Amino acid sequence: MRPYFFFSYARQDYENGGVFVDRFFRDLRDELGRIEPSADFDELSYRDTDVLRLGDNWEQQLAQMLGCCRTMVALYSPAYFASVYCGKEWTAFRGRVRRHHELTGDIVPALIPVLWDSLPGELVPEVQRIQYVQQGMGDTYARSGLRDLLRTDPSGPDYQRVVKVVAERIRDAAARPLGELPEFDLGAVRGYFPVPAVPAQRPASAGMVRLFVAAGRAADGGASGPAPAPAADPVAAPGGGWYGSQPWQWAPYHPPTRPSLVARAQQVITAAGHITTLDEIRPGIGAQLDQAREDSQVSVLLIDPWVAGAEPYGTALREYDGQNHPVTGVLVPAGTGDPATGPERDALWAGVRGVFQRNWLRRSDPEQLFRVRVPRENFDTELTIMVTVAQNKLMDDNFDWGDDGDGAAFGFGPGGADGGPDMPGLAIPAGPPGPRRSPDGTAVMPMRGDQDDVR
Repeated sequence: MRPYFFFSYARQDYENGGVFVDRFFRDLRDELGRIEPSADFDELSYRDTDVLRLGDNWEQQLAQMLGCCRTMVALYSPAYFASVYCGKEWTAFRGRVRRHHELTGDIVPALIPVLWDSLPGELVPEVQRIQYVQQGMGDTYARSGLRDLLRTDPSGPDYQRVVKVVAERIRDAAARPLGELPEFDLGAVRGYFPVPAVPAQRPASAGMVRLFVAAGRAADGGASGPAPAPAADPVAAPGGGWYGSQPWQWAPYHPPTRPSLVARAQQVITAAGHITTLDEIRPGIGAQLDQAREDSQVSVLLIDPWVAGAEPYGTALREYDGQNHPVTGVLVPAGTGDPATGPERDALWAGVRGVFQRNWLRRSDPEQLFRVRVPRENFDTELTIMVTVAQNKLMDDNFDWGDDGDGAAFGFGPGGADGGPDMPGLAIPAGPPGPRRSPDGTAVMPMRGDQDDVR
């Protein structure tokens, strides 16, 4: 069974107005059945409260349905964006849509937002990219959301118009094949929201962080790629990156408000209470990383994607990729001027994937030690998290050096390099959920966890 839509909503919204959530769900399902008469009633929708039964593995079933439903309807509200499990559902389904695009080139608008209530402040960038209001849905809906329409006139034309628009959107998107998501652990998905806090660092004295950089030089023409960016100081190079006489003058983010990316990385590391050294990546990098680990130091590789496959970096990075370096992070930024779509983008990142054939699968792992396509706004946070995770692993490593036989010491368990789906992000699984309750306060059944019932 591949239901037309997965109904994603916040537990808090249900507790504060379950009768409205129920009404919209039923009206949407019925309208979809009216405009898609060939569909079986049971195939129209999936909502957890309607399907889960005593003894079901709720998390496993949600993951299964997120992987096969043709679309997902998400009820946007402050409670939705504060919910851990809504974030997991949204992120998992969004990852499915993005992977389908990467594999086929087809963009299926299968994630369908519904404005349930007035939204909080600025949304995370990934959410902002998806339009959640369109012409013809009415001013009241755009201003205050669907719940207000249900409260004031649940049978009125404004409400009915929104239901019709959403149902038609589901029908149209469901008619386009969307690749299914392989089996995955929903509890391990690191959602785009709520915004994850930087993990607290264990009390420790300042540590040494060794920075290794692979980037182009102005004398070599920077990097190969599309037409050069407008001239600027020091040198504007293809791919949107600025290059100088040395690799550490590389500045991929525009406008370059700081001297270079490497200088910014050193500032971030120093602000976290550590000291840092700087080297260029060369053949023999594996021995340098092993020595750093033996000296109780962690390492971070900063990679310019435009030169990742070129020599001397290609040989060195393939060497790294063939070894285990559990206290080393890899960060590959997406430059401001890098191609966002098309064959040039594919060629650029195929080069990175070519040298990191083994580690490429780690780009979504729970340890956050391999990150690619990192935009300017995420750089500081991603680097801080990476250094913190590596430091914590190093402290554990002092008690248990080496692999334990199953790859766990190197982060290659479920969801790592030995298997698991290409999810947008992973983290420590949440705890068991509490029961979802109906508007009259009676428990309905064990349900997924939201912000009230995790951790």
